Amino acid sequence: MLTLPLNQTWNLETFFPGGSDSPAFAAHLKKLQESIASFQEQVRHTASPESVEDTAQLAQLIELLQHNVMHIHEADSFVGCLQADNQKDKKAPVLSGQVKSLYAEHLSSLTHFDQILTGVPDQVWGAILQQEPFQAIAFSLDERRSLAKEKLPPEQEALINDLAVDGYHGWSDLYNSTVGQFSMAVEVDGKQVELSAGQAFNKLHTENREERLDLFDKWEQAWTNKEEYCAEALNHLAGFRLQVYKARGWKSIHKEPLAINRMEEKTLNVMWDVIDRNKGLFVEYLNRKAKLLGVDKLAWVDVDAPLGDSSKKISYDEGASLIIDQFKQFSPKLAAFSAEAFEKRWIEAEDRPGKRPGGFCTSFPLAGETRIFMTYGGTLNNVSTLAHELGHGYHQHVMTDMPALAQEYAMNVAETASTFAEMIVADAVVKSASTDDERIVLLEDKIQRAIAFFMNIHARFIFETNFYAERSQGLVSVERLNELMVDAQKLAYKDALSSYHPHFWAAKLHFYATDVPFYNFPYTFGYMFSAGIYARAVQEGASFEDKYISLLRDTGSMNVEELAKKHLGVDLTEPDFWQSAVDMAAQDVKQFMELTESKVRV
Repeated sequence: MLTLPLNQTWNLETFFPGGSDSPAFAAHLKKLQESIASFQEQVRHTASPESVEDTAQLAQLIELLQHNVMHIHEADSFVGCLQADNQKDKKAPVLSGQVKSLYAEHLSSLTHFDQILTGVPDQVWGAILQQEPFQAIAFSLDERRSLAKEKLPPEQEALINDLAVDGYHGWSDLYNSTVGQFSMAVEVDGKQVELSAGQAFNKLHTENREERLDLFDKWEQAWTNKEEYCAEALNHLAGFRLQVYKARGWKSIHKEPLAINRMEEKTLNVMWDVIDRNKGLFVEYLNRKAKLLGVDKLAWVDVDAPLGDSSKKISYDEGASLIIDQFKQFSPKLAAFSAEAFEKRWIEAEDRPGKRPGGFCTSFPLAGETRIFMTYGGTLNNVSTLAHELGHGYHQHVMTDMPALAQEYAMNVAETASTFAEMIVADAVVKSASTDDERIVLLEDKIQRAIAFFMNIHARFIFETNFYAERSQGLVSVERLNELMVDAQKLAYKDALSSYHPHFWAAKLHFYATDVPFYNFPYTFGYMFSAGIYARAVQEGASFEDKYISLLRDTGSMNVEELAKKHLGVDLTEPDFWQSAVDMAAQDVKQFMELTESKVRV
């Protein structure tokens, strides 16, 4: 049981008291700088082992490397939380710049570390990986060695990392600063109020269509006012990436994101192909929803609009209790972790100005804790977001005792744990509906997520792919960015909508992330992969909990194809698995269509 009422603001004081003025954090950065310098010095004096017996220096080097990884992660999570929590905090971006500089030094030293790995004879390398302390992190080390062979010489890679601080990452910082200044004036209870990007986005899902369309016009206009800044940032982020890829001799813009996500191109192509071939039923759903709303075709802002009476708000305490109760049905351990997150104030959910939009979960590996960020407005979608981020947190939680390099899992499998947590809550809520009208509303909310993964994110992927093709020929204008975005949305939604979102490229912060390029398709992968895991969990019941934990713990130690084969017995390069995942979402649509057949307005 939770102790209510819950506090909706997080506690960061347990890490570094004093926020952006924290003396403890300043000391942490100083020690981290010294440790990175020590690693750099040791790298210069460590030779590639010539035999299995000659690995003492390499073992010491890896121990220090993992120490630095944990401390960098702790620092980066802290400044990330400070910036999200209060975008008017002028000191937080300065601290973020310091962390990015240290991270760049760390990456530069890794280019020389990689040279040590590539210098080990192949036969010796295989034998080394069979021994501890190397065996526990063998996948990560072997991956680094293989990728290093495809990159530039260490000195050039180090220079790229140094230049990225004020170049590549600097443009991402510019975008974040721009979003921090975002303001949209709306009328609330007869008064004009200024909303942040996160607050304004939540308002777009109001039940009143006229109000919704008016708000969306204001939303588009607000981003039009920021479009030049956003276009500048996006163009130069992409330009930096393209120049790096060109220097390395990489031909495909998808090469790096696929490598980061430990995923074969064939898997990605098969996934999108299966989705695209099955969109007909989901277009029927969109058309049915249009009829239920009394319009010929849905506008962009109608896609996520609620059906039925959505005036009832779900309080934060109610949302938390609902999540815990549903998690218990599948996994007492997941429920216990989530209860701890609520009780110990690991979650920032307060609806207030000055916060950045969106939601995230970030881990503090030294403290063995996570922190979740979102803006909770009382909607069912907010409850889903909360469950989603708790899924992320649990994923990290079950890996806490593992070596740092074995904890580095890719984004696509990270999204698996989070989306799986969403499914537990969504499915249980639908089944518990007491009337058909209630079931329709809940089903519709669940289907909206499938639409997001199959269509919205597909549009993002199409847009980015086409944008990079044009950016390779020169700067892309605001007008052209808008055209590319609308074209991608029309293609992804099978032209099922009456209007689209031209400035989506400006409003979606994922396009500006510098840690993971193509920050879109991993969400769809995670949704589809989690569907397969959820089906297995439903089939096996409580006995699946430990198997699920084993799967999560393996996410940092193998590629996704191997992970699926080992834990689910499926081949991700073939369409069968993906079709079965689409079929699960299709069942929701079919049930929705049956329940709404008699309600269609003539």
